[in-house]
Amino acid sequence: MKILVACCLLFFAAATRAAEVAKITPAEADRLVKAGQAVLVDVREPREWAETGVAAPAVLLPKSDFDGPQKKWNGFLAGLGGKQVILYCRSGHRAGLVGAALAGQGFKVANAGGFRDWADAGLPVRKVETKP
Repeated sequence: MKILVACCLLFFAAATRAAEVAKITPAEADRLVKAGQAVLVDVREPREWAETGVAAPAVLLPKSDFDGPQKKWNGFLAGLGGKQVILYCRSGHRAGLVGAALAGQGFKVANAGGFRDWADAGLPVRKVETKP
């Protein structure tokens, strides 16, 4: 029994480590997007996009869709063409969760933290209006 528990713990640790997502700065994310090597994705929810704005080059794909039917995510991932996915949210937490899941599926992923990090770095933002 002890061997089984040890094997399970070892497997869990390896799986967790394999799905870790690299953290990058907003400036590095911006450079990769401009070079055509990556796509920036805002995983916050539409209400948050409308309240604060979004990074100018960001694709808007809410985590709720990722966790649910993936109506928007499936098409996006299918058309990715091998580019890296760089995620951000409010604090970096949700981006890390989505990133870990994508990394587990074999996608190249990075976490750029929170929207405020992007804006504080002086990088371009845009306003978003949501339907009532």
